[in-house]
Amino acid sequence: MSGIGWFKFAAALFASVTLTACTTPQSAPTGPDGEPLEPLSIVTDSGEHDFWVEIADDEQERQRGLMYRPPLEDDRGMLFEFPDSAERAFWMRNTPSSLDIIYVAGDGRIVSIARNTTPYSETSIPSNGAATGVIELRGGRAAEIGAEAGDQVLHPFFGTR
Repeated sequence: MSGIGWFKFAAALFASVTLTACTTPQSAPTGPDGEPLEPLSIVTDSGEHDFWVEIADDEQERQRGLMYRPPLEDDRGMLFEFPDSAERAFWMRNTPSSLDIIYVAGDGRIVSIARNTTPYSETSIPSNGAATGVIELRGGRAAEIGAEAGDQVLHPFFGTR
């Protein structure tokens, strides 16, 4: 192969490898069952805070939630997706660590936040307003990011991402 031919071949190979590397999507982290987690952000007065969430979108997943699980990492959570908007109530049965339970309206606005819930409690924790989604984060995390009722959640389920 001549010097020019070799140069063109090397340049084409380099461009091919570079383009492939640039277009290969990074794989999302996975949950305990190996399912890919989805990105979700909460926008507060202190900025946009990014999380990776498991999705609970059927009755069995919503019933199990985070029962029997170790504490969540700071950037992890679970998003419960419901087919309708209604008053919701959660409890902490068989949940060994404190959670922040964030009730979210269909437009992605936070309705209310139950902070630092009591592990293993069977006391019902109401949303105090209609919610289509519920986010569970590590207990105390909502306060750390400054989350309040009215703040915006960004995720495709709410049509906000």
